[in-house]
This record gives sequence, C-alpha cells and structure tokens, in this order.
Amino acid sequence: MISALTHAARLARAAFVFAREGVFGVVDPSLVPPPGQLALRMARLIERRGAKSGPRLSRALTRLGPAYLKLGQFLATRPDVVGVVMARDLESLQDRLPPFAQAEAEAVVAAALEKPVAQAFTSFGPAVAAASIAQVHRGEVEKDGVRKQVAVKVLRPNVASRFRRDLSDFFFVANKAEAHSAEARRLRLVEVINTMSRSVAMEMDLRLEAAALSEMAENTRDDPDFRVPTVDWDRTTHNVLTMEWIDGIALNDHARLAQSHVDLPELGRKVIQSFLRHALRDGFFHADMHPGNLFLDKSGRLVAVDFGIMGRLGLKERRFLAEILLGFITRDYRRVAEVHFEAGYVPSHHSVENFAQAIRAIGEPIHNRTAEEISMAKLLTLLLE
Repeated sequence: MISALTHAARLARAAFVFAREGVFGVVDPSLVPPPGQLALRMARLIERRGAKSGPRLSRALTRLGPAYLKLGQFLATRPDVVGVVMARDLESLQDRLPPFAQAEAEAVVAAALEKPVAQAFTSFGPAVAAASIAQVHRGEVEKDGVRKQVAVKVLRPNVASRFRRDLSDFFFVANKAEAHSAEARRLRLVEVINTMSRSVAMEMDLRLEAAALSEMAENTRDDPDFRVPTVDWDRTTHNVLTMEWIDGIALNDHARLAQSHVDLPELGRKVIQSFLRHALRDGFFHADMHPGNLFLDKSGRLVAVDFGIMGRLGLKERRFLAEILLGFITRDYRRVAEVHFEAGYVPSHHSVENFAQAIRAIGEPIHNRTAEEISMAKLLTLLLE
C-alpha cells in the first residue's frame, strides 16, 4: 500500500509544476477561502516568466509526463466534469513527446521478438513519431525475396509502471474529493479515473491494438472508401506492433491536400460516412479519429492508423443513436426526446414535452447551418445546461 505521505509528496510536485506554468493564476481569489487565498499568492510567486499566455494547463500536464498528458486528453472529452472553457483549453494537448533513444527501442524489439533486430528487419530506422505510450519507427522486411516497408510501434520502456504510479495518485485525489464533496460525488470522479485506467490498460498491450486492426479490417473489407493497415503478426507482441507502412497524405496536411487538388467536400463526406458505418453498422469504431490519424492513399481511400483507443456500441445503443441523429436532421424533436427516455438517458419522472422543448432550443439555431457557423463551445454549453 502506498502511504498518504507518498501520494502527498508526488502531488506536491505536480502542484509546483502547475504553479510554475501559471495555472493557479486563472483562479479568482474571491472564490477561495482565506487559507486558500494565501496558497494562491504563494503560488504566484514561483510563476515563471511568460506563463501568462497560452494554454497554461496544457503546458503543465505535458511537463508532468505521459499519465498527466493522457488525463488531460481524457478530460477534454468531459466538459461535464471540467467545464467547457477548460475542455477547450485541453483540446490543444498533443500526444507528442520526445522519442526515447534508438538503442532502447532496439533493445525492446529484440527482447520482444527474441532475436536481434537485424534478423527481424532488413532495416530499422529512427523514430518518426513519438507519443506518451509508444513511438513508431519505419522499418523494412523481406519475404520470398520481396521487400516491403513497415511501421513498427514500440512501447516506451517502463511506461506501465509509471502509469500505475500516477494513476494511483489520481485515484487518491478522486477518493478524497468524493469523501468530502457532494459535487465530486455527483461528477463520479472515481469512475472517471476508472474509465481512463481501463482505456490506458488496453493501450499498454499492443496485441490488443493488432486485434482491433484485424477486426476492423474484417468489418470494412467491402467498404469502397476506407481501409486499415495489415498486421504483421510474426513481428507483433505485447510490446511491439508491426504493420503495413502507409504512404498517403495526412488529413491535417492542408498544404499537400491543396497541392493534390483533393475534393475536400467529398473527403468530408467520406470521413463522416465511414465513421457512421463503423459506429452504427458495426458497433465498433475508431475512438481517436482525428486528422493526424487519417490518411488519403493514392487510390482515394481513407486509411486509419493508431487503433489504441476503440469504442463499441450495442444494438440498442446503435438504434438510439441513429434515431437521435435522424430526429435532429428531420427536426422531429419530440421523437428525439422520447428516445432519450426510452434509453434511460433522462429519468422517467421528467416531462417528455419539456425535454423536447429544450432539445428544440438546441436544434433550431444550428439547423441548415454550415460547420463554420456553429460554435461547438456554445452548443456544448447548451447541452450541459
């Protein structure tokens, strides 16, 4: 068991980083009890120069390391917990860290595959991308005299133990908060950390990501506009995932998309329709489908990468989601409200008519507007209200 003193010491370090990055500078002292006001003033004394601009919390979480960075990314999807303003700040978090040494990566690969790297790959280059849990190398393999390019994902050394340590601190804070705060209990902070913990545990075993790739490949084998990389199972283990190297244009590379004269409205349709097929038809979808994880190949097909975070929907949830989307599109707000009650999203003692009226207040202002005209921040605020 980790002592409360150990948790306190590690959390004190985190508080110091928050103070240095100016996180506490955005707190209104009038809303804090007198002892807390003194602590805020002391925190401002160690605030570093230049900390007053930009996303302060995002910078602090990145400095604190992989688990804190993941926590920030997770909370960016939970404006109900951290509020809309903070969620928007956290959206700027990028899961990018400096790569670990090439020698360390090769040692991980050799141990995982139980053979020297030179025997497993004809070439194994330096890291081309590095995130909080793993980094990716470009390699080459040869089979039957044919060489092909591969992407090799390698877990960071000791990343699992570091996550366990930091997650235990998060659970300590969440349990203490729920013990002393009704608001913390309402937000179910312990369950928030539990959900994050389960998600991270899945990402720590690259065999599970390989399995997700394989499952989605089966689901989408007949889709005209979408595919996933093939897995090299002979070079995949708990710590190493080897897959087909994707040559294409990343969807966040706006300059190359423009140079290639890509039909952007058609590309947008492909992205949306692909996601809806996966979620509503298959009930299994890529839960981190941002532009950096999507490529457009030479044949015009979307190719997704990084399958560490996946989502599932049961048959009932798929029907509820489809009916809610259809109701918004057709402006049948009464049916949207009824589906929320049928799904149990709204307690039965509330009024369906009043809830339909509230949904209309959200739906009408955005009906027939383009994405550029819709403020997601305002929309989230309305939904949470």
